Amino acid sequence: MNKVNVAVVRLVQFVVFVVFTFIVMAYFGAIILLPLDAIALLIKLMGVVGLHGFIGALIAIPAVGYLVLMAYKTPGLGSIVIETGLDLVATGKAKIEAFNAIASNVKG
Repeated sequence: MNKVNVAVVRLVQFVVFVVFTFIVMAYFGAIILLPLDAIALLIKLMGVVGLHGFIGALIAIPAVGYLVLMAYKTPGLGSIVIETGLDLVATGKAKIEAFNAIASNVKG
């Protein structure tokens, strides 16, 4: 029965690892994809107004670039975004390592 309990603990540990890996990848992926999505939405908005997609892109790319530059120049914003992601990584690592103590207690 101990082997089954250890297997269950390891399975839950793996599930927690997969969940935290997904969360960290989604967080950093969203940071990368957010400006690209803003460009796509502005191009579509320009199309609604009546501008062609190419002309909309010529307007949207510098506009989003300016917004990204303003976010970059904001003191502490970039560091707090990166620190939040690294806190997610540290929390996930701590939770995964906590399962090792549980598994050693179950082994006896």
